Amino acid sequence: MENNIKGKVLNLFIAKDKKREDEDKILLDKNGILGDKFYGKNIHRSVLIVSTHSYKLVEHNNIDINYGQLGENILIDYNPYHLKIGTQLKIDGVILEISQKCTLCKSLSKVDHCLSDLLKDDRGIFAKVIQEGEIQKNSEINILDN
Repeated sequence: MENNIKGKVLNLFIAKDKKREDEDKILLDKNGILGDKFYGKNIHRSVLIVSTHSYKLVEHNNIDINYGQLGENILIDYNPYHLKIGTQLKIDGVILEISQKCTLCKSLSKVDHCLSDLLKDDRGIFAKVIQEGEIQKNSEINILDN
């Protein structure tokens, strides 16, 4: 059973070697995002979802970064950081389950040395794929009742 629509997908990214590529759609299976350099490495960290909330926080602190620089695969206009581990999100036919809060990594300090402290609780969430399929830009996000 679905709740009402919570938001939408604004951007999609796939990590390739040393850069992130902006995509119109991504394909997901139980191992993650097809074509992503992290595919199949850790199913509990298969998909990084980041809210525009994080970018607004960064902008408010006068740090200039572009979408994708926080390492996300999916950028959304809804802030899901309060949701509990195990909560499921439905985007198009794909069901993702929140598996952990995103921890900060060294790569953020390469973007700006202040990001680690600024985003310690607002970097994003990791999800694993429960139901595979395709996600497109502008898709609606539903929170499923558990």
